[in-house]
Amino acid sequence: MSHIVFFDGVCNLCNGAVDFIINRDPHRKFRYASLQSELAKKVLTERGVNTNSMLTMILLKDNQLLYRSDAALEIARELSMPWPAFYVFKVIPRFIRDSIYNLVSRNRYRWFGKRDTCRIPTDAERGLFLEEIADLPAGITEQ
Repeated sequence: MSHIVFFDGVCNLCNGAVDFIINRDPHRKFRYASLQSELAKKVLTERGVNTNSMLTMILLKDNQLLYRSDAALEIARELSMPWPAFYVFKVIPRFIRDSIYNLVSRNRYRWFGKRDTCRIPTDAERGLFLEEIADLPAGITEQ
């Protein structure tokens, strides 16, 4: 089953994270949608998420939403070696992990920059990016 990574499409750090995941996801488990997309607004709003906040990467896995450090660790767990080893950090209490995540998130535009427009996937990446509800992978349902 595919998992969906919702990310801030204008954030350079977030786009770098998407590139990082794509390059270490040999089984193509992940699909991607920017938080600014209509698909993200529809899927996330139906699940009670405030889509006006761009402060977190969100992972939709097994119809469950994961946020911040939980999302990052679950993503790492699914990547090629050595990245699954980082899942050991799950033992650190979430409030500590998320404090660090939130610090980076609040400063990411200042530290890494911001694009004028959302990321446009290359031809090779196009099948990994979702744009419409019809693009949702099997097993991911609308609420």
